[in-house]
Amino acid sequence: MNGLSDRAKQLIPKARIVSFEGWNEIPPEIVARFQAADDSKCYLTNADLVAIEASIGNPDDALSAVGLTTDKVAATLREQAADIVDEARAVVLTTFPDILEPGGGLYPPMRAEACWRDFWQFLRCITYGIAGGQHHYTSTLGLEAMEQLYDELKVPLPAMVTGLIGVKRASLQRFPIESYPALSPYFDHLIARLSTFIQSEKEAVSSTTV
Repeated sequence: MNGLSDRAKQLIPKARIVSFEGWNEIPPEIVARFQAADDSKCYLTNADLVAIEASIGNPDDALSAVGLTTDKVAATLREQAADIVDEARAVVLTTFPDILEPGGGLYPPMRAEACWRDFWQFLRCITYGIAGGQHHYTSTLGLEAMEQLYDELKVPLPAMVTGLIGVKRASLQRFPIESYPALSPYFDHLIARLSTFIQSEKEAVSSTTV
C-alpha cells in the first residue's frame, strides 16, 4: 500500500462488492462457504461447489431450462477467468487507446495492473451470485466505500464499466447463446451498480461548477 493516502488505506477494507445478508433461503453452513471465499478473495473451490449443489441443487430455473447448472457455470468462469480478463482488457485498450500513456487514466503501469485485478475480482463476485442463484448479491455499504475509494484513487470509471461489460461479453461467449438471457442478469446487476459511480461523479462535477 505504499504511496496510498491514509483515506485510501481506510477505505480499502471497507470496499466490498458482495453481501450475503439477504441469502435467507440458503442454509447458514452454505452461506459460510460463500463468506469464507469472499473473505479470502478466492473463487469457490470444487469442494465448495459440490457442497452448494448438494444443499440447494440448481437454484436458477432459467439456467436449468437451457441445460446449464449454476455450479458448472461458476466453475467454467473460474477456470477461464484469466482469459476472460485478458479479453476485457483488450476491449478497454481498444476503446481508450491512450489510457496507458503518460497522462492516461491507467498510467503508470501499476494503475493498469490494479484495474485488471479488479476485473478478476468483479468476475469472482459474479460467480458467487451465479452459484447461489442470487441476481442481487451486492453490498450497498461496500459499494459506497468502493465508490469513495475509486474517487480517492482517481480511477477512470468509464474504463472500468467498459471493462466489466467486456467481462460479461467474454463470459457469455463460453456458453450457448440460448443461455444469455438467463446469465446476463448476474452481470447486469454489477454493471448497473458500477455505472452509478459515473453518474455520481458527473453530479459532483456539476455541483462544483454551478
